[in-house]
Amino acid sequence: MQLLRLAWALTAAAVCFLLLLLLHNEILREGQLAAGTCEIVTLDRDSSQPRRTIARQTARCACRKGQIAGTTRARPACVDVRIVWSRQWCEMSPCLDDEGCNLLVNQSGWTCTQPGGRVKTTTVRTEPNRTRENQNLFGLIHM
Repeated sequence: MQLLRLAWALTAAAVCFLLLLLLHNEILREGQLAAGTCEIVTLDRDSSQPRRTIARQTARCACRKGQIAGTTRARPACVDVRIVWSRQWCEMSPCLDDEGCNLLVNQSGWTCTQPGGRVKTTTVRTEPNRTRENQNLFGLIHM
């Protein structure tokens, strides 16, 4: 009798595990991001001008409440929405650790200055006509 109860318990545990696995797969379907993560959707580079490379990058983020897509250490990341609204870009630490960050005069982006003097300029372009919940789709233009 105890052996039968044990078999039923193991069967029930296996069924519960299978249901949890199916539920997890349904929640995190392919193409969905985990909360607080970002991925690069498009990345185009143009090196047609001498000594200048223009890269256009679009990121898709699944940010938590109070966050929006941004850049941290030269990678897409979820940042505090206050930084984007105030356009104080350097507060999100967009440059690599050995680079210095400066705001552009019109606050449309920032520059990252490397120790050797090379300057990378980034301007921000947000997608027009986005609803608030879809505003995490955010384009960055690197020059």
